[in-house]
Amino acid sequence: MFDIKNFIQKDKFAQSAGITLIEASQGTAKAEMTLDEKHMNGLGVAHGGAVFTLADLAFAAAANSYGTAAMAINISISYIKAVKSGTLTAIAEEESKNHKLSNYTVRVYDESHEPVALFKGLAYRKKDKI
Repeated sequence: MFDIKNFIQKDKFAQSAGITLIEASQGTAKAEMTLDEKHMNGLGVAHGGAVFTLADLAFAAAANSYGTAAMAINISISYIKAVKSGTLTAIAEEESKNHKLSNYTVRVYDESHEPVALFKGLAYRKKDKI
């Protein structure tokens, strides 16, 4: 089976944001990020880009978990709740997959398991093996 954790460790941007892939299997993934000063926007809450990056990493892990290169072609995110501290968790779940496209929902939660963001991603599945 493809080692998705090893592949995701090559994502230098996610590493610099302090994101850790907790677990992944075919079509699913869970990632975490503990908020600190570098994640805050001018209002003192988690920057939308930081929350997006966490969700995107979980999406990438789930979409690439089969060992076939998959790249985002459409993404949307809705921010539900502002957070100032703590650890955020993103859980990605595959909604559908065929030989060319796969569709994912990523839910981001705070430490109380309250929703912070809802991310929807569509990936193009290339023929290339990773």
